[in-house]
Amino acid sequence: MKMILPKITALALSALMAWPALAVETGQMAPEFDLPGRLAGVKLSDYKGKTVYLDFWASWCGPCKQSFPWMNDMHARYAAKGLRMVAINVDQKTDDAKAFLKDNPAAFDVAFDQAGKTPRSYAVKGMPTSVLIGPDGKVLLVHSGFRDENRVELEHQIKLALNLKDR
Repeated sequence: MKMILPKITALALSALMAWPALAVETGQMAPEFDLPGRLAGVKLSDYKGKTVYLDFWASWCGPCKQSFPWMNDMHARYAAKGLRMVAINVDQKTDDAKAFLKDNPAAFDVAFDQAGKTPRSYAVKGMPTSVLIGPDGKVLLVHSGFRDENRVELEHQIKLALNLKDR
């Protein structure tokens, strides 16, 4: 049994790596998703006509702990102006995500993708990865990671997407 488990793990990883990833680039239509959410189902099509900040995160991700307060702040500032924050958790165990959310609450929509289909369709390579999507459904920005110095530029991009002037 000890020899079989590493072989099964290696086969599973090989299968995941061979899965075709569709790279998401600026100007392309954002891939649709329909996922279970914390409160209700979450579908990209439900946000048609809105600007969406889509964030892929995991419970084990250190920078994700920094990004959640910032996303709460962006949600509070810009939801009335048309911004929707959507965070997609990629943990295999939803309980891990729920434990993270107890310590790092989210005032915005949270979805769960245990199978990892959505991050594959967005070609996510690291946590967190964010995708800014315009009201027309086209990708405006793809950003990997999250650091304090990213806050100003990401907010600037959100304001541009919402047609707001920087002050």
